[in-house]
Amino acid sequence: MILDSSVTAVITGGASGLGEATTRALAARGVKVAIFDFNEEKGEAVAKELGGVFCKVDVTSEAQVDAGFAKARAAVGQERILINCAGTGDAFKTAGRDKKTGAISHYPLDKFERIIQINLIGTFRCIAKSAAGMMTLDPVNEYGERGAMVNTASVAAEDGQIGQAAYSASKAAVLGMTLPIARDLMSEGIRVNTILPGIFETPLLATLPDNVRAALAASVPFPKRLGVPPEYAHLAIAMIENGYFNGESVRLDGAIRMAPR
Repeated sequence: MILDSSVTAVITGGASGLGEATTRALAARGVKVAIFDFNEEKGEAVAKELGGVFCKVDVTSEAQVDAGFAKARAAVGQERILINCAGTGDAFKTAGRDKKTGAISHYPLDKFERIIQINLIGTFRCIAKSAAGMMTLDPVNEYGERGAMVNTASVAAEDGQIGQAAYSASKAAVLGMTLPIARDLMSEGIRVNTILPGIFETPLLATLPDNVRAALAASVPFPKRLGVPPEYAHLAIAMIENGYFNGESVRLDGAIRMAPR
């Protein structure tokens, strides 16, 4: 797909981290951008800077997602590109024992469900609604291409660590649904791919102490550093521009394989 001012993109989680970097990379190519995010102040600022539109959206809410797509399409047109970066994580062991008291507890199931709702169902909700919109568009080339989507899983989908049962389950599901969705949409000319990021510089990681960040960087085989959001954006752009890229899930991780903890 050729990226220019005739193309519109929706980026969930587009106001920070991986999503913001991808929003900026698309806008730099002339693409009209719509940012779906919780952070109204940051989202409005980035949208204003890039000449896009901000939509305050919680991806777990069908009403908010519907309203977000309606606002985005009214402002910048029907999207041909969807980038799913909205997500979250936490860490609880499936069951554990307090070292001091010996008390036994298990993973809070409401927290498990929240991770699934945001990372998995929220991603699929945006995919399904965006695909329906893309199907109304005329193809952009002789092969019938109408649109392209990039989802965000994680290396935890394949080698999750202690305490990551919910997070790994949600990201493994995003990985697992990539090919079936690509097959669902193949007759409509909509491509679907997924990126599995390793340890990246994000607002969450920025809150960690310097020694912890250094240890994380040292654990990467090569290069021995954290990934940076523009590297994620670079791969996302490649997946969109390369018309033969479809149904793939690609690790972007410096060859890391996560240890148990």
